[in-house]
Amino acid sequence: MTEKSIFNDDRKLTYLNSEGADKPLISPIADDVLQCARAYRLGRMRAQLDRSDCAAMLLYDPCNIRYAFDCSNMQVWTLHNPMRYALILAGGPAIMFEFKGCMRQSEGLPGIDELRMAKTWMFMGSGDKVEAAVSNWANEIADLVNEYGGGNRRIACDTLGGNGVKALEALELTYVEGSQFTEIARSIKSTDEIELMRWTIRVCEAGMARIYENSVPGVTEQELWAHLHFENARSGGDWLETKLLTCGSHTNPWYQECSDRVCQQGEMISFDTDMIGPFGYCADLSRSWTCGFTDMNDTQQRLYSTARDQIEHNLALVIPGISFAEYNAKSWRIPKSHIDYRYSLALHGVGMADEYPVVPLHVDFDESTAMSGHLEPGMVVCVESLIGEAGSESIKLETQVLVTQTGYERLDSFPWEDD
Repeated sequence: MTEKSIFNDDRKLTYLNSEGADKPLISPIADDVLQCARAYRLGRMRAQLDRSDCAAMLLYDPCNIRYAFDCSNMQVWTLHNPMRYALILAGGPAIMFEFKGCMRQSEGLPGIDELRMAKTWMFMGSGDKVEAAVSNWANEIADLVNEYGGGNRRIACDTLGGNGVKALEALELTYVEGSQFTEIARSIKSTDEIELMRWTIRVCEAGMARIYENSVPGVTEQELWAHLHFENARSGGDWLETKLLTCGSHTNPWYQECSDRVCQQGEMISFDTDMIGPFGYCADLSRSWTCGFTDMNDTQQRLYSTARDQIEHNLALVIPGISFAEYNAKSWRIPKSHIDYRYSLALHGVGMADEYPVVPLHVDFDESTAMSGHLEPGMVVCVESLIGEAGSESIKLETQVLVTQTGYERLDSFPWEDD
């Protein structure tokens, strides 16, 4: 991209590097902020481990490992290939088991007391020798629990395949579902974490500015989506969780992935970033605007105004102490013509990915299955809107906010189209 750009909305130009759009943004994050965030996060994990009455917490989810130790290694690949893991012992060390040849990825990180070579037992690597491989792995885990557990044989595991569970239980360890503890640990952010998240959002908004700048007739959905990947990658970010950018009739129904469809003058372009960015934090923002920077037609404007009404109404309910049930009861009511085209959530947590808690849209809220709980200071949540109707395009809006002691603070600032 050249520095010469025509922005219909000059406010959006300010999200790119002021020294030139060809230059990446420069991170302002001081090292002490990162170090304090690391210490806080591992402390949160250990506090939940104590709460769980378990001797150890075994982590395979790369987001949980990043949260606890801030070590990152082939994050997307290890989401479906369980080749590395972490073990935090309540009465002992925090141990990182790293993939062969990758020990350097975790060396020197302050939260890791010991580095060991991972023992993998997935079928891809073990084939017909899985039984022996998983037994070898389980023996090492059990030995550590026996050494440091003081007789406690409960082990909390976030994501663990059936073979692993059976192998641990065969050694008389008690499996405890661990995501309940990791999700609660991650739900309350420190001020240092918020600074890291602000930077991810800043990078995301630069990517959004690039999408906006290139929202011209003849561009494909995939070409637009590539601009967010580009800005994230060159800023040290990780990945995009989805491919949710569509235009025109492809926006409705929602949840269609971006394609080689060509955007036409005046069509709506709608997207949801779901970006895992620098320092492993998520920027989950949604916007809609017209291709070619045209004024919205009457239908587009009506739908957009309805979506903004939903966002503003539900934002005002983000206050510490409100229960999820009360939030649902007071939340914006979607008009009948939009119900069949709705988004299923009113609000959800966000941190290193979409996280606890979740409050469904009121029409999907079932008291028998909806989680209990309340909003707490330090939570970060996304307030959502998706508005469409029969034969229309869809408007997708979403903002990311910090729950404060008195209300909320929006962490994103990329302009709405009707501001």
